[in-house]
Amino acid sequence: MSAPHATAPWKGPIPSIFIDGEAGTTGLEIRERLAGRTDLLVRSIEADRRKDPAARRDLMAEVDLAILCLPDDAAREAVALSDTLGNSAPRILDASTAHRLADGWTFGFAELAPGQRAAIERATRVANPGCYSTGAIALLRPLVDAGLLPGDHPLSINAVSGYSGGGRSMIDAFEGGRGSAFELYGLGFGHKHLPEIERHAGLARRPIFIPSVGNFRQGMLVSVPVHLDILPGSPTPRDVEAALTAHYAAGGQVRVVPGNPTDRLEPEALNGTDAMELRVYGQAGGSQALLVARLDNLGKGASGAAVQNAGLMLGLG
Repeated sequence: MSAPHATAPWKGPIPSIFIDGEAGTTGLEIRERLAGRTDLLVRSIEADRRKDPAARRDLMAEVDLAILCLPDDAAREAVALSDTLGNSAPRILDASTAHRLADGWTFGFAELAPGQRAAIERATRVANPGCYSTGAIALLRPLVDAGLLPGDHPLSINAVSGYSGGGRSMIDAFEGGRGSAFELYGLGFGHKHLPEIERHAGLARRPIFIPSVGNFRQGMLVSVPVHLDILPGSPTPRDVEAALTAHYAAGGQVRVVPGNPTDRLEPEALNGTDAMELRVYGQAGGSQALLVARLDNLGKGASGAAVQNAGLMLGLG
């Protein structure tokens, strides 16, 4: 791995960014979120040269941060391309699955644990989390850290997302009128987000995770049912909510919202924002609880998290 360039001064008068893969769904969303900002510069390659390795390498050498919005193999190739630049290499933020468990990469969930935000600020290579894993980790990691949930406890994670998270072919199918009202998928029990959920939620046992997609463009609900009476100390729903509230008290894009049993949660309420809401449902003193995360799969679940991480990496807050 090549040595990173110094984080300051920048290569130009203000920090600069290259979005490698800016024509895809995540790249377009990132560019839209950065539009109009005067504290950084977004650089681009002419459309007919976006897949030209030499053009991409030349631009990487000129910018401070490269954001990779590419398939996994292409993201690995982009990192290898950056490695050839030595001290001129940019810092890298990868939105793919390729580096979320890789050595030398920092997981880009700023609210994960104390010190994670600072780790992202210092990092030269950051892996943006997946959308489903963002919701699941946000619910589970604080409970593991607080000792309420053993890492080897058997868990099931349910989730529904808008079709924009399924890639170009799924988007084309739904927007072309060929999508169904609701679909379960990942029925081989091997969804690509499972390894990062295990690692970064602090789990020692792989959870059952069966996601689904609905006939709406974006928005997401991630839910985890828990039998409280078989957990150590038999915590109450209020205990669980208190642990989440304490974990996220420092602020950020995650907030804990009191759950009301009359709620009717729909997944699109946070669309267009970078926020994530966490709720705990359960009867007072009851033996069961439902943990729910709501987010925009293109916001905190993808592009919004990338913009948050880019700001931290570039010292822009």
